[in-house]
Amino acid sequence: MAIDPATPDTGTGAIRTASGDSVVAAEPGGGAPAAGIGPYRLARRRLRRNKVALAFGALFAIIVILCFCAPLYADHIAHTGPNDNHVTEKVTVGGKEKDVVSVSGLPIGPTWQGRFLLGADQNGRDLAVRLLYGGRNSLEVGFIATFITMILATIVGLAAGYYRGVVDGVLARILDLIWAYPVVLLGIALGTSLALGGLSIGPIEVSGNSLFVPAVIIGVVYIPYVAKPIRGQVLGLREKEFVDAARVQGASSLRIMAREILPNVASTLIVFLPLMIANAILLEAALSYLGAGIQPPNPSWGTMISDGIRLIPSAIHLTFVPGAMLVLAVLGINVFGDGVRDALDPRARVKIKEKETDKVSDDPVEFAVEH
Repeated sequence: MAIDPATPDTGTGAIRTASGDSVVAAEPGGGAPAAGIGPYRLARRRLRRNKVALAFGALFAIIVILCFCAPLYADHIAHTGPNDNHVTEKVTVGGKEKDVVSVSGLPIGPTWQGRFLLGADQNGRDLAVRLLYGGRNSLEVGFIATFITMILATIVGLAAGYYRGVVDGVLARILDLIWAYPVVLLGIALGTSLALGGLSIGPIEVSGNSLFVPAVIIGVVYIPYVAKPIRGQVLGLREKEFVDAARVQGASSLRIMAREILPNVASTLIVFLPLMIANAILLEAALSYLGAGIQPPNPSWGTMISDGIRLIPSAIHLTFVPGAMLVLAVLGINVFGDGVRDALDPRARVKIKEKETDKVSDDPVEFAVEH
């Protein structure tokens, strides 16, 4: 009998299957059952053993912490803001005074000291400060967009898969319509129009240069990529015996979706979460680079790359620094997401070390059905 990896531990040391059976971890060779191990506990142990995924997850966490500490760096170390110009000023480097921006318009490179640590841009703005503030804006847009995508995609996928019929037909056609357009082209079209006119939803009005505008755009265009897999899972789960039992007991459709079906697609949502964050950050950078994302004077990694590319190769640091941060952030969350996916894979062969407080075999875990 197949084990549904998304169903939480029943609390009795058993793993609940999609058909409602209970499964317990058993010692190899037909011995007595070991202590109950829930699927998420197994996934956590798998993830702890994936040192590469944990290392890249820590890298992404460090980048997030640094970016959200941008005001502290700007106020106490760089002593300048992200939009403060210092075109006519000079800075002392190695005992010599240098122009922040030369007469020919070439900005100063990295000084490796408090002010202008990574150099300045063509407007005399501190690159390190703008890098952190730009990262904060890019991450905020990515997180908000992912939240919008996951919430709406879950609702649409559950409704379409459970109700089927007319509801599924209408929602599936809407998803197909969004799916038909390339993500970047649809993002450019929506971003350009909303950047000019802003966003107005009833009494809510958002200006065109708000961070919420690209977040909504990115959140909407990625809905089909999550909703369609969720819908497919729900179509199968709604025919399971435990759903039929809930119907016989008089549970409403909303209660069945929330209490019976949603926990069984939770692992899919968990796997999609880091991947959607990475895609949202990348799409925001692409849209900002093309002028359809975060609008000036708000910095972002995409706008910084766009501004600096005109000074290659004379001031390559203007493009290399934000590009490197973007690559590291996306790589970190992507590799960590792959580790989460592998940890939640029920077909993975996992070895669990024996502990005094939790005696489990050091051999691959076996499962036995408890009736």
